[in-house]
Amino acid sequence: MTSRRYRHFVALMCQLLAMVLFAAPAAAAPNHIAADLIAGPPAAPGEETTLAIRMTPEKGWHGYWENPGDAGLGMQLDWTLPAGAKAGEPDYPVPHTLLVEGLMNHVYEKRYAVLVPFTMPADAKPGSRLPIRVSAQWLACTEQICVPESADLATEITVGGAQSASQDTDLAARFDAWRQRLPAPLDAPATMKLSDKALRLAIPLPASVELASPHVFIREDKIVDYAAPQVFTRKGDTLLVTMPRARFAARSAVGLSGVLKLDEAGNGVAFTAKPGTVPTGGEPVAGSEPRELPALPWLLLAALAGGLLLNVMPCVFPILSLKALSLARASESEAHARIEGLAYTAGVVAACLALGGILLALRAGGEQVGWAFQLQEPLVVVALFLLASAITANLLGLFEFTVPGFVASGSPRSYTQGAFATGLLAAFVATPCTGPFMASAMGAALLLPVVQALALFATLGLGIALPFLAVAFVPALRTRLPKPGPWMVKFRRWMAIPMGLTALALAWLVWKVGGAGFAALVFVIAFLVLDLLGWAGRRQRRGQSAALHALGALAIAVVGAVLLPAPAPSSARVESILHTRPFSEKALAEARADGKPVFVYMTADWCLTCKVNEEVAIERAETRAAFEKADVVVLRGDWTRRDPDITRYLTAQGAAGVPLYMWYAKDGTAEQLPQVLTTSLLAGKAGS
Repeated sequence: MTSRRYRHFVALMCQLLAMVLFAAPAAAAPNHIAADLIAGPPAAPGEETTLAIRMTPEKGWHGYWENPGDAGLGMQLDWTLPAGAKAGEPDYPVPHTLLVEGLMNHVYEKRYAVLVPFTMPADAKPGSRLPIRVSAQWLACTEQICVPESADLATEITVGGAQSASQDTDLAARFDAWRQRLPAPLDAPATMKLSDKALRLAIPLPASVELASPHVFIREDKIVDYAAPQVFTRKGDTLLVTMPRARFAARSAVGLSGVLKLDEAGNGVAFTAKPGTVPTGGEPVAGSEPRELPALPWLLLAALAGGLLLNVMPCVFPILSLKALSLARASESEAHARIEGLAYTAGVVAACLALGGILLALRAGGEQVGWAFQLQEPLVVVALFLLASAITANLLGLFEFTVPGFVASGSPRSYTQGAFATGLLAAFVATPCTGPFMASAMGAALLLPVVQALALFATLGLGIALPFLAVAFVPALRTRLPKPGPWMVKFRRWMAIPMGLTALALAWLVWKVGGAGFAALVFVIAFLVLDLLGWAGRRQRRGQSAALHALGALAIAVVGAVLLPAPAPSSARVESILHTRPFSEKALAEARADGKPVFVYMTADWCLTCKVNEEVAIERAETRAAFEKADVVVLRGDWTRRDPDITRYLTAQGAAGVPLYMWYAKDGTAEQLPQVLTTSLLAGKAGS
């Protein structure tokens, strides 16, 4: 469906089949798109005029632009002309988009005219009428079926000014109206930058030109992903456009041409593009967002509530072991508690802003990434595993780590540094989850201007830090905490349990993202690091310097991680009682076309909320029985490693990360399910 050669083949086969089954002219069904050939105003011998092929679709049917998009077929013309006459390349009006089952089509659903330049024979006799014939073939489609159609069209065109003035005026007016539907050519070329990830364009367009729901149609096939969202920003008199590359067999190009649709009224401009400098940044174009967004105050409240709820999500709970000791120690003095609370909050907000800024920068550069993108990188997972292992050893007393001092005793300055570092770690580890309220806020952050998006990321961080900040500034809460004492040493040892479980979970994730050989090397690095830290701890207990051993452990961790081999390719095999299929837009479109209910779930091995939902709701016998009875198709998208197709789908649904659960009913309606699932919810959907 995505190959033009394949579309030509399918259309030809359909047409041959129609010719075989309906060969008798008397039995031929009428076309669903009526075609007429209309001659333009007269022209002198050797001069140029215009022919029009007027297409009139029936209600519910549509025709196609010259590049039909993911599916369809453009018009094919075979001319029979007088000697010396010439028909040029057809000019199409500005099309509009039609998304059907995940496939983007470039179509016309109302009457339209394709204009063809026509040059008179140089030796034509003024006042004579020249016969013109064309055999036209096209594809007529609804959202369910397509029918190849054809017609033999004929007209006559007058040489010289043989028509009356009134007739010339009326005809010229009709052609003028059709020309107004053509995209106006830009007087300067655009520049383009084509990478493996995206096509970026810089189109010269005055800032005074209004844009409402713009869209770029590329004439060349297999360059861009037609169904993917297009990002528009303006920088002075330049319009910047970013379009993801074609998903299958993407082609390269040294130049491009296309049409920029300005609004839903059908106004547009035609452009050509050549390689050159394409600026970055710019102000987002109002109205180019793929979906309507709530007001910013509501989004900020959602981000705050989402961050607050993350504190009870399994992603962040292990880090509470680090906060618990600080909370207990914070009761020593009011000033100390407030400073530490602010330092922890600053660390959380700084981490969220940094992650959000990197995310926005990567997406502006054409990368298909989403929230928690850093955990899709195996080296980041390795670093977190080594860090969690070192913190567990610290909590067990294997060595002392005083700066930044997550949990060590020391000066007030070390407490502040430790609180800030704990905030950084808490936010970094929290990113694999998207809980209630947070999904809409983070999804909107990918579509908003940079300043507003960063405000959402900062508010999310404030929500994560809010409980600790409340304890720091509300004496009534702080006085309920136990007083510091010897119990803290034992409590510190007990807190090694959740942190150790976190290290084990990260060890499992290292194996999942890199394979057995990759994981074995990482475990060797972790053993060497912990062994050196153990030697450092023994020197610390003897009152000797442990700096050399600590630096050695750090060097082994850094050098070992850098020299790790490439992770093994991920396996597509998934053990599931639901007979899941790998997610793809094509698989989703085919399942919906069969009229079956479809359950799509997006997951990742590093997303603990995803795994909890799979354990308690998805991979259950009750769910399997209900799904089998309703013949539900289950599509699973694995986002453990970066996958541009899944990222595009998440973005289209307004989600910045996983988990995401979508239900497509038999009648074609789509519904986004809550991020906390139950077996009764899924069984109820299957039975509805």
